[in-house]
Amino acid sequence: MSDDQLKVNRRKFLAAGGTALAATMVPNLAGAAEAEATTTIYEGQSLQVWSCGGLAEAFMPANAMYEQQSNAAISYTGAFAGALGKSLLGSAQTEVFAPRVLGLAKKLKAQGKMLAFQPLCFTKYVLITPKGNPAGIESIQDLKRDGIKTLCSPDSSPPGGKAAMGVLKKSGVLPEAKAKSIYMGSCVQHDVADVAAGKADAAVVELRITRLPRYKDAFDVIEIPEKFFPGPPLPFTIGVMKWAKDPDFAHDFVSFITSEAGQAHFATAGFIPALSEEGERLTAKYGVVDA
Repeated sequence: MSDDQLKVNRRKFLAAGGTALAATMVPNLAGAAEAEATTTIYEGQSLQVWSCGGLAEAFMPANAMYEQQSNAAISYTGAFAGALGKSLLGSAQTEVFAPRVLGLAKKLKAQGKMLAFQPLCFTKYVLITPKGNPAGIESIQDLKRDGIKTLCSPDSSPPGGKAAMGVLKKSGVLPEAKAKSIYMGSCVQHDVADVAAGKADAAVVELRITRLPRYKDAFDVIEIPEKFFPGPPLPFTIGVMKWAKDPDFAHDFVSFITSEAGQAHFATAGFIPALSEEGERLTAKYGVVDA
């Protein structure tokens, strides 16, 4: 499949989305799967797929759905962005890759290692409090209030920890948030258990963290204005690599993941699907274009 064909397909995906998709994507998984049942059969074949680790909770059920439809096997690896990106810019090989940070996709494309890429999804940052919000926090500015205990995880796997600190800085509350942090954490998925337990009053995290099974219904979630988000970590893309043994198979998988059925899993996992009205807006805002 050529780059031009991919771009045409992308326009078809966006045309199929829009407001109705954003409203119905999550509850209509079964119907979406039926609508996408035209997936080509690749029985007996295996496809190697890598992604930045934060996407794992979306990719695993999406991969299982694709395997059921295609009778193929997906060999999936999720790891933090820095490790996978560095390895692929070196000598490592995979067939499909979903990187975080648009610049990484562009570097791989420039090196001829990624044949083509397209928008996959976007992350967003929110403020979490223990269930019931006992400190009565209403906005990120409340982190300046006396008596508020925060939790910062600046050393969490890049770019997540650094990006959350960037949100605090852009919102003008970084000095207070650091001074009031109960400790400086190094793994956000582990650290936020102390917010759920009420040891800290608030933390800035990606929305996807609140959708992890272990934290279901553990937090109240407060929106943070988009103007405080650091741009580079927000977009995720997906592309076929030059090492794909069967390019048609690899493109078929990518087409499924970026379809309504595949994208529903990313919405459930707390991401903004590229195949949605909001995703289309963010695609244009951040220039997520294979060019």
